[in-house]
Amino acid sequence: MEITRINPAELHEPPGYHHVTIVEAGRTAYLAGQCPIGPGGELVGRGDLAAQVDQVVSNALIALAAAGTDPRHVVRSVVYVVSTDGAALADVWRRLTGSAIGPAFTTASTLLGVAQLGFPGQLVEVDLTAALPEPPDKA
Repeated sequence: MEITRINPAELHEPPGYHHVTIVEAGRTAYLAGQCPIGPGGELVGRGDLAAQVDQVVSNALIALAAAGTDPRHVVRSVVYVVSTDGAALADVWRRLTGSAIGPAFTTASTLLGVAQLGFPGQLVEVDLTAALPEPPDKA
């Protein structure tokens, strides 16, 4: 599988991600938005953005592994943060890019401040799409 990441010279230089991601692969995994929900269904880190980001990272790693892939094969990410504060959004971005799923955010990525997410008290959600490597018997 080949993943090509491009920053066209005519566009601004992005801070760590790429404007365009091209995948030469036939299989793709679309993950549901990963939320700060623990294994028992409880919201983790109520009011604590950093704790919620950490739970999202943990959940995303589990979901990617279940799909047979890892953060290096993510080709699209969308990060939702309940905030209109640019500094809060930047803090979430830094925490994500410095985490175990950091490589997922070197690809085509979008960071959004939103008014509300699906669970009461939820402050962050990450939506990932990954190109899947060929199964070993087909590689």
